[in-house]
Order: sequence, then C-alpha cells, then structure tokens
Amino acid sequence: MLGRFRYGYVAPAVLLVAGLLYAPFVWTAYLSFTRYDGLESPAWIGLDNFVKLFDDAALLTSTRNTLIWVVGTMVLPVGLGLLVAVLSYDIKGGAWFRVPFMLPYALSGAGLAMVWSPILSHDGVANRLLGVDTAFLQDSPYNTLAMLLVWTWQQLGVNTLLFVVGLQSIPKEPIEAARLDGASGWRLFRHVIWPLMRPLTAVVVGLALVAGLKTFDIVWVLTQGGPGRNSETLAVTMYKETFVSSDYGYGSAVAVMLTVVTGLASYLYLKRQVTAT
Repeated sequence: MLGRFRYGYVAPAVLLVAGLLYAPFVWTAYLSFTRYDGLESPAWIGLDNFVKLFDDAALLTSTRNTLIWVVGTMVLPVGLGLLVAVLSYDIKGGAWFRVPFMLPYALSGAGLAMVWSPILSHDGVANRLLGVDTAFLQDSPYNTLAMLLVWTWQQLGVNTLLFVVGLQSIPKEPIEAARLDGASGWRLFRHVIWPLMRPLTAVVVGLALVAGLKTFDIVWVLTQGGPGRNSETLAVTMYKETFVSSDYGYGSAVAVMLTVVTGLASYLYLKRQVTAT
C-alpha cells in the first residue's frame, strides 16, 4: 500500500519546487529570446540578446568585477575564517573570542551596507583614520575592493564557525599520533589537520564561490553599480537592465548567462573535489 502511494507523498514538494524554481527559470529563458518591456507582449528576436552580450562594454566590466568578487570571497572570508578558527580552537575562552566575528552575520546585506556607507564615503571615517584622501566608493577598482572587505567583515564569523565544527569533528587519534612523532604547529596543521578537514573546506569554498557570483545587495546599496557602471556585478547588471531600463529581454539574457556560469562553475568545482577524494 505504501509503495502505491509513494509518488503522492512527494508530489506536493515536487510541485512546490517546480512552481517556485523551475517555472520562473523557464519563463526567464523564454524572455531572453524576446524583446519585452513588461507592458506589451514579448516579441521573438532569437539570439539577438545573447549576441548583444558580447558587444556590451558594461557587461565586460561587470564580469571583471564579478571575477574579483569570486576570487576575493574564496580567499578573504574563507582564509581568515580558517585562521581565526585554528587560532581560537584550543585556547581557553575561544568561544567568546569568536563572538565578535559572528555578530555582523546577523545583519542583512542591505543593513551592512548602510552601516559602512558613511565610513567609506569620501569625507567618512576611513579617510580620517587612515589620513588619506581616497574615494573608496567612487574610484575603480577601489570601490569593488572596499565592498569586498565589507563582505569579508560579515562572512568571516560564519566561516569561522563552520571551520570550528570541522575541527571538532576530527578524530583525536591521528593528531595525538602525529604529536608523538614530533609534529606540531604548521607541520601538524598542514599534514594532518588540513587533509582531515578537506570535505568541509570543499563545502565552505563552494558556498563562497556561489555567493561571489551572485553578489548584489551590498553593491546596490553602497554604489548602485556606479559611478557610471564601474562597480557593477553581473547580478546588478541583470537588475538594472530588467527593472531600471525595463529591457526584460536583455535582462533575462544576463540572468540566463549568470545562471549557466554559476551552475557550470559549481559543477566543475564539485567534480574536481569528488575526483580528488
């Protein structure tokens, strides 16, 4: 009896996922082959929107900035999170030491940007403390790097927590055996602890990869992709083309490209990790 109705049990979940995820993507993919302003009926234009992608200077800039975000999110929040986790793991009161790093994660991306906007403005706190006269949110690529540091400030805590969980899951026996053989410090971490944490590290880096590719809220609140369009990411370009310029067809083409790039990058990364293990 249970086997007869098994499809009925999973049908609500399948329909929910199909309605909220797959159906919108199919509709967006269809719009990417049309000219559509959101008011009149979509007009089929074939591959014109995708051809336009390769001639769009703003898209090249947003692609460059997105790559900076991807590399930055995989190096700074992940690398510093691992460092804080390792340094605070075995010390007394290490949990309290990690609390300040966790607090920024409670803020949304938009809220985080509102906190940092007066700090990074031309006459803001950062310039006064550093004694410089740098337009952190105006000059490229300083604006992208500055926003990446803001993102690091938010994401550092959760990455630290994930790595602490990974450290707690490591069996004690290999570490004790390595210490008996004279391994300590960097040698112990590199040859014993780090290999044992590899599965978790693959997950953390994979999450950072996807987050870097779809960066939107911090960029939109701090610079809206400007000045001009020199700090746009692909997600910001997609939003501007769709909802600001009302070019739903071209915006959908950018969305499809971003989806394909994110899916392909995630697949290649996960395949490499699975092959390596």
